[in-house]
Amino acid sequence: MGTKEIHKIAVFGNLHRTELDTQIVQLIRFFHNKDIVILLDDFFQNYILEKHKNSFDNVELISGDDFTADMALSIGGDGTFLNSATRIGNKNIPILGINTGRLGFLADVAKNDITDALNGVLENRFTIEKRSLLKVETLDGTRLDTPYALNDVALSKQESSSMIIINAKTNGELINSYQADGLIISTPTGSTAYSMSVGGPIVVPQVQSFVISPVASHSLNVRPLIVPDDWVIELEVLSRNNSYLISLDGRSKVMDQSTKLRIRRAEYEIQILKPQSHTFFGTLRNKLLWGADKRNY
Repeated sequence: MGTKEIHKIAVFGNLHRTELDTQIVQLIRFFHNKDIVILLDDFFQNYILEKHKNSFDNVELISGDDFTADMALSIGGDGTFLNSATRIGNKNIPILGINTGRLGFLADVAKNDITDALNGVLENRFTIEKRSLLKVETLDGTRLDTPYALNDVALSKQESSSMIIINAKTNGELINSYQADGLIISTPTGSTAYSMSVGGPIVVPQVQSFVISPVASHSLNVRPLIVPDDWVIELEVLSRNNSYLISLDGRSKVMDQSTKLRIRRAEYEIQILKPQSHTFFGTLRNKLLWGADKRNY
């Protein structure tokens, strides 16, 4: 159970989703006449003022990453949640994900449950889960705009005709030379994302581990591997076109193959705010339809 007093809330959203408007109306109605300050990006505030005659009572603008809040709302899908987590960084602000997307493991509050979820937060009926992140270092100093990832770090080829070789090492020992279309290093949070789509295991968020999953491996007997998250993983890529693609939670950058990478657990965690009724296994049953029998007799 949480014990957090809420006086200031940062709101992030995906303006490209047409469903967002309904959620904004619900939020405006919920926060009307409440003694809570709402923090908005300027483009988000302009959207609200343009679409609605009424706005939030108390609004402050978020200027870059220089802000503080008691909690954050992410309105969109899991991609929006990942972007919100990037904005939050190491501020220790818990994030509540409101789902306007499709599946939604991170943004798991349905649009019909927004009011109940927010009332639960204000009444301290919630839990906070701490989730680990990955941190990427380039050994040659190549700059990454944001070197952190809540879900995963993925290396992939640029050409469709040839695979790449990824030499993965830890503790000075070679794990494997992966001949594949790519390689995914995921956190437990990311185990239900890209990693799961290539056959990686689902990992409970509290397990302190990384999952290493090859993408379209040339060797069928090479399987996903779980390692402790206090290990440091070093990656070297060999490619015919002398480059490869790195993606951190979907943020992509082309890298020269001479750039070696070091991946470790980040020095801070992201806090995910969950309504009391929301659990990890409940989310799996709901989102992945565990136990649902769709057969016609």
